[in-house]
Amino acid sequence: MTTEPQPAATTQKLPRTLTRDLAQHDGQTVRLQGFVHARRDLGGVQFVVLRDVSGITQCVGSSLSLPLPESSVEVVGRVKAHPKAPGGFEVQVTDFRVVSAAVEAPPLEIPKMEWNVNPETMLDYRYVSLRGLRERAALKVQGEIVYGFHTYLREHGFTEISTPKIVSAGAEGGANLFKLDYFGEQAYLAQSPQLYKQIMVGVFERVYEVAAVYRAEEHATSRHLNEYLSLDVEMGFIDSEDDVMALQNGLLAAIMERLRETCAAEFTLLGATIPDVPAHIPRIPLMEARALVTEKYGHQVGGKDLDPEAERLLSQHFTETEGSDFVFVTKYPRAARPFYTHADHNADGSLNPDLTRGYDLLFRGIEITSGGQRIHDHAMLMDSIRAYRMNPEAMTGYSEVFKFGMPPHGGFAIGAERLTAKLLGIANVRYARAFPRDRHRLTP
Repeated sequence: MTTEPQPAATTQKLPRTLTRDLAQHDGQTVRLQGFVHARRDLGGVQFVVLRDVSGITQCVGSSLSLPLPESSVEVVGRVKAHPKAPGGFEVQVTDFRVVSAAVEAPPLEIPKMEWNVNPETMLDYRYVSLRGLRERAALKVQGEIVYGFHTYLREHGFTEISTPKIVSAGAEGGANLFKLDYFGEQAYLAQSPQLYKQIMVGVFERVYEVAAVYRAEEHATSRHLNEYLSLDVEMGFIDSEDDVMALQNGLLAAIMERLRETCAAEFTLLGATIPDVPAHIPRIPLMEARALVTEKYGHQVGGKDLDPEAERLLSQHFTETEGSDFVFVTKYPRAARPFYTHADHNADGSLNPDLTRGYDLLFRGIEITSGGQRIHDHAMLMDSIRAYRMNPEAMTGYSEVFKFGMPPHGGFAIGAERLTAKLLGIANVRYARAFPRDRHRLTP
């Protein structure tokens, strides 16, 4: 048996087989390619657990020169049913070739990461730890969430757009902007595509974007990132925020159905469950939600919004009473919403300047979405910009479009990592991103 990277005539005649397909080749000779996930040398017999993109399998041979873990290898052998082997089959090796040898032992023992590695160390060596079965499972699920997002929106008449990530002003104001020197001018990394996707409603009526956004917030919590993947939607010619919530309701149902079809193995591996999405996700106005958690659970809510404990308790209430892991919190006060959020109407049809048509969506105790109806009237928008003490001149590139017949519109944004983390029971959102960026981490 050779360990040098050289072609083997016997392997060139066989197509590559993935480990997940071994059951289709019981008793046949196959060619596998992958990484040395684990290895054991019992003297006369060697065991190699080979990992490829689809899973792992046990390979058994004799007189094999085993390379270091994580080396990439090629195995030719006969498939045999084995009840104790991963997937119920093993490969009896007839030819073993090292494709690319690891030059040193990996900094982590990937098969043992879950129980003997410091979580921070897993981030320090992310270029290796991502190869772990659980780590890549989370990213596979996130990829399918994004695919489902694309598919559903395209089927419902949405056009994908791409908006600038270097901007002259923030979409939501505040101090949470990363500053840039743009050829001598002050610029920022975009904290949201909000202003641009509203402009694009005047072009395509229904638009969406999947892209990173940036928040210069000095937090250090399990639910925040400074760079995250935002799934943004905006739609025109709506009657109210109810249309936006209805679209999101259907979108989430379609995404969960796709996960059932494509990621059952990943959810099983991670011990997680895919939620049912109600045909009509429960809705509750913010002030009623605050009162509910105080009266039912004795929790006094601070601030203008729901604090994390209030979000958890409100979700618990709707899980227990309506069997829903999702709940829309609606009718946010203006003080808790961005300047572009449309005011709500009173019963007589007049505008209520203190209440908005903004909402949040909670899922299993955490906010995963902010959304609502936006202001489309130019005069109303300019009044709002001034009321928020923003510079109207700095907003000209955005506000001018509202002079030209912008329709009533609204939308939302889903944080992909938060949704992934809550779906899979990942305690810290950093582990739901391949290479997370937080206030302490700029590498790898």
